[in-house]
Amino acid sequence: MLSLRLAGAALLLLCLYGVAVAGEAGECDENAVHLRGEWGQISFQVRIADDPSERAEGLMHVAHLPRREGMLFVYPHPQPASFWMKNTLISLDILFFDQTGRLLNLHSRAVPGDLTPLEGAGDVFTVLEINGGLAELYGIGPGSEMRHPAYPQDSAVWACP
Repeated sequence: MLSLRLAGAALLLLCLYGVAVAGEAGECDENAVHLRGEWGQISFQVRIADDPSERAEGLMHVAHLPRREGMLFVYPHPQPASFWMKNTLISLDILFFDQTGRLLNLHSRAVPGDLTPLEGAGDVFTVLEINGGLAELYGIGPGSEMRHPAYPQDSAVWACP
């Protein structure tokens, strides 16, 4: 009887683990981004900034950002983009992506309050802000790819399933 209960509990844990792994690999959801590269894969829950006022506000005045959360800035079309850290209280990694979802460049550990413009490279379609130092910690770098429904799926390097 005990071994049957243990087997049932083990099966339940395996099912829950399978759901967690499937969730990590990720379906396309507006509130999550999925990143991959030679370094592996990771997902972040995101708030979307897709209009001028939301993009202007960004993560200003935010005192704490949970480790697996961030903000995704979405532009109506690829364009030059520049960020600064005015009124930003926490260090951020700022990742600039093209319209296919490929990482163009990133600025690591942007300094809170710094007014120095942090330029994207080329035509930027999305920008992901995450806690400063996480890109280095996870190995996220040039060539990394993002999956998100904001990208035109017919040309995305990592299209939604």
